[in-house]
Amino acid sequence: MELRLDYVPTQRQRVFHASEADEALYGGAAGGGKSHAICWDAFMRCMKYPGTHAYLFRRTYPELEMTLVKTMLSIVPAQLGKYTAGTHEMRFKNGSVAHFCHLSNEGEGLLKYQGAEIHWLYFDELTHFTKAMYDYLRTRLRAEKRLGIVPCVRCASNPGGPGHAWVKQRFVDATDCGRIICEVPVKSEVLGTTAMRRIEYIPARATDNPHLTQDYIFELEQKPKALREALLYGRWDAFDGQAFPEFTDDPAHYEDGQFTHVIRPFEIPYHWPRCVSFDHGYTRPFSFGVWAVDEEGRVYRYKELYGCVPGEANRGVMLSPGEIGRELARLLESEFEDGIRPAGVADPAIWDRSRGMSVEEQIREAFGGVTFRKGDNTRLPGKMQLHERLKFGEDGKPMLYVFSNCRDFIRTVPSLVYDGRRPEDIDTAGEDHIYDETRYFLMSRPIAPRARTQRKARRFDPLSD
Repeated sequence: MELRLDYVPTQRQRVFHASEADEALYGGAAGGGKSHAICWDAFMRCMKYPGTHAYLFRRTYPELEMTLVKTMLSIVPAQLGKYTAGTHEMRFKNGSVAHFCHLSNEGEGLLKYQGAEIHWLYFDELTHFTKAMYDYLRTRLRAEKRLGIVPCVRCASNPGGPGHAWVKQRFVDATDCGRIICEVPVKSEVLGTTAMRRIEYIPARATDNPHLTQDYIFELEQKPKALREALLYGRWDAFDGQAFPEFTDDPAHYEDGQFTHVIRPFEIPYHWPRCVSFDHGYTRPFSFGVWAVDEEGRVYRYKELYGCVPGEANRGVMLSPGEIGRELARLLESEFEDGIRPAGVADPAIWDRSRGMSVEEQIREAFGGVTFRKGDNTRLPGKMQLHERLKFGEDGKPMLYVFSNCRDFIRTVPSLVYDGRRPEDIDTAGEDHIYDETRYFLMSRPIAPRARTQRKARRFDPLSD
């Protein structure tokens, strides 16, 4: 039997199929052929290696049915594979199986796959998944030696979604936007050795796909700016649903501070009031922000301490409150040497004594240098205070600056998205811990609404030099 498969991959799809990385992400912009790339990749691996199992994930079953299932049915000849709707499986003639899976939560949803042996793991729209989901399913990657294969992970996604921050950090930032393949050392205490895990990002745009008509490009160009930047150009720092699109990080203005929120560090005047804001976390990160306030009421986040596992977005370091207190003491060592005693504001939940000694008491026992008071946890007013602070005035300056050394603020706050069920609030499934302690601080010194000033475009003057 001879069959001809009608697939002409784009140049970027070829790179995706040829990748030898342990984990690869394809996409960025819309129209790059992500679903086709995933389905063809799974189909080809299953046919090349008999008796193997591919697991293809979307967040919900309706999404799965309308994309991956529909695409796979369109590309696999009936002579090679048969799809069974009851089990959501496509069984191939050589004994391989493609399992179409959805995953709605981190609890019982994950337990369904506890005993799975996954050879080829696929995620479509990876930013819709949490880091915990991704990490757990990667633990199911295993294969018997007789198969002669190396299991791998293949993903596709547009920017945006609650998982935007961790996906951007793991694939886009780590690979310098796809310019390099990132190698991450993984140490085995049992085997007494270290292996290198390779991570690759393959950016693709609609213009890379010759199968699309020009009408599709025209349609993307008519979208609102943030959505257009994300879907047409695959920009990970601008996307639809972004909660704080006004946040600007412009290195060209780090010195003068005009139309940028990130600036170069400088020596804080001794007389400026200082404050420490705190959001507690254990399995999720804890966060300290250290702030200074100038004579005009403008605030400066000049250093921070973020209790996150390096390279693992939204994963806490699991320190006890006492250990966190000692970390705070080290963070403020220079202030105390200069005789500066910052005020403190924190999440009201740390005063909870329902399970014994409160978090606040344990931190104070380890380090009594900062007296925390309960922060105002009213969510929407706190969010509006951040919006107000981010507005640029007539002089091009905002009421909130962040020193360039505060990398976790710069990484996480612009990546926050709106909650689909509460459109005015932040999706708490994202990495919102720095945002939360920032809210507590801003609500401790609220400002009134002020007019927004846009950056003026430079006009061409034929008489200028």
